Amino acid sequence: MKKLILLSIFTISLFASQRIVNLAPSVNEIVFALGKGENVVANTMFCDYPQESKTKEKIGGYSSISLEKILKNKPSIVIAQNYDEKLNSNLKKLGIETRVYKTTTLNNIKDTILDLGEYFNKQNKANKLIDNINSELKSLDGIIENKKILIVISPKKDLKNQIYVTGNFLYFEDIIKASNNKNAYQSNSTMQPVVNAEKIISMNPDIIILLGAFFENKPKELEVVKNAWRNLPINAAKQNNIYAIDKEYAGIPSHRVVYFIKDFRKILEDVRNKRLQ
Repeated sequence: MKKLILLSIFTISLFASQRIVNLAPSVNEIVFALGKGENVVANTMFCDYPQESKTKEKIGGYSSISLEKILKNKPSIVIAQNYDEKLNSNLKKLGIETRVYKTTTLNNIKDTILDLGEYFNKQNKANKLIDNINSELKSLDGIIENKKILIVISPKKDLKNQIYVTGNFLYFEDIIKASNNKNAYQSNSTMQPVVNAEKIISMNPDIIILLGAFFENKPKELEVVKNAWRNLPINAAKQNNIYAIDKEYAGIPSHRVVYFIKDFRKILEDVRNKRLQ
């Protein structure tokens, strides 16, 4: 019994003294959601959710993370994504515990939540986050089906420049498939898709969703962007199925994907209701 008590005290002390450095918004949000925000000592300049994240020391951005600043914060663990292999390798060589995650697909996101939940001894919270994602995915079933959906990243005010869309290897693809619909963009390439207006016309999507976080609280500017798409000779424009989600969570692969799924469901319901009128 005494050994068990001593082990429990040691475990509590171990986690209480943790110094966490997060190198990406997605893992930062998950760490906070698991109740370990108070142990975060530093993160990146793009880690601004939840609000407490903004008060943490900033160690750079996606391509400008400072190894020196990381070391200065004396982390007991660094939590990263898999895109900066050199930095992650250097951290491990220095003997710093580094956990690296891939958050490309929905399964990746859920695996990250589960693994960090186990690491921090927060399995119950992790399981609840996973249950929320699975529940929201199920809610997409049976609304509308067999529609071609195009999701556009950071849309511009005109269609003359390069247009970034979501490909077939991201969590957006998983969400579209869960709704029994199809990504209008189809390719075997894992590279970030870049298309032009002519390509979009040839794809002829039935629904277009613009991810415009930069237009949050800017409804007039966002309307200008949507109007550019309404002028295209495609089904989505003809049927008035041009939508926008102006929340930054829409582009961050964390547990907050549930909010995007909720928005996505409302869009599908609106498209369905138009058909019923």
